Amino acid sequence: MGQLLDRFRQPAVGVPGGGAPLTAPHHLIVLTEEGGTSHTSIRHEARSLYDGMDRPGALTFVPAGAERQGFYRDVNLSYSALWIDPDIGLPGCERLRNLPILVNKKDAVVATLLSSLRDEMALGHKPDTAYVEHLVALVSLRVANLSREQQPLVRHGCLSRRALGRVRDYIDARMNSDISLSELAAVADLAVDSFARRFKATTGLAPYAYVIEERVRRAEALLRETGLSISTIAFRLGFSSQSHFTTTFRRLRGMTPRAYRVNSSPES
Repeated sequence: MGQLLDRFRQPAVGVPGGGAPLTAPHHLIVLTEEGGTSHTSIRHEARSLYDGMDRPGALTFVPAGAERQGFYRDVNLSYSALWIDPDIGLPGCERLRNLPILVNKKDAVVATLLSSLRDEMALGHKPDTAYVEHLVALVSLRVANLSREQQPLVRHGCLSRRALGRVRDYIDARMNSDISLSELAAVADLAVDSFARRFKATTGLAPYAYVIEERVRRAEALLRETGLSISTIAFRLGFSSQSHFTTTFRRLRGMTPRAYRVNSSPES
């Protein structure tokens, strides 16, 4: 067939990760299904393509033979990878070879198609060849359209690495506090409106959403690695109540903190 879907889970790590530049003989489309990273940096030919976070629903495309190098921090995610033979003769697939690397894009149709194929294969079903070919052709066309939306990297309008580092350190040290936008702007030495725009341009998230994501990520570690009660974790991470924590966690991770703890247990 010339295409293959693999599913992976990358467990949490506490230190930055990265490696040598990678290339592959096949086109690669990756869908982040669950979890994410606190920082992802992707480079191509010594040029930064992306500097932000991985989140559920993010799509990445790498054409066959393209070299890219990734650095990741606090990796704890599940993802599916679709490999497509560059010589396959399906409609739309010929456009993939001329596309640039696309990182952390969004397309609900592609996400649904890949999730559907993943679920079929997880149940041990072998999809019909015609179904898979149609799916691959449609995914290829959608990815090609994503390329049209790609905007040139604009370095102005983003936070400097030093300013972003100061903000991250500030958030990390005050995880259990009520962190205001004006505080974060002051740490970055910017006006509030300018800081909010630059922060989102850099990380892909508004400051408030980023703080919540970091709290949930810290909660995941405490649920996996400690016996602390859920109410204690909620208090330690600055949630107003256990119910607020549970609602937020379920919205971002698709399950309650209790269910996450059970699923993360070595016995599960």
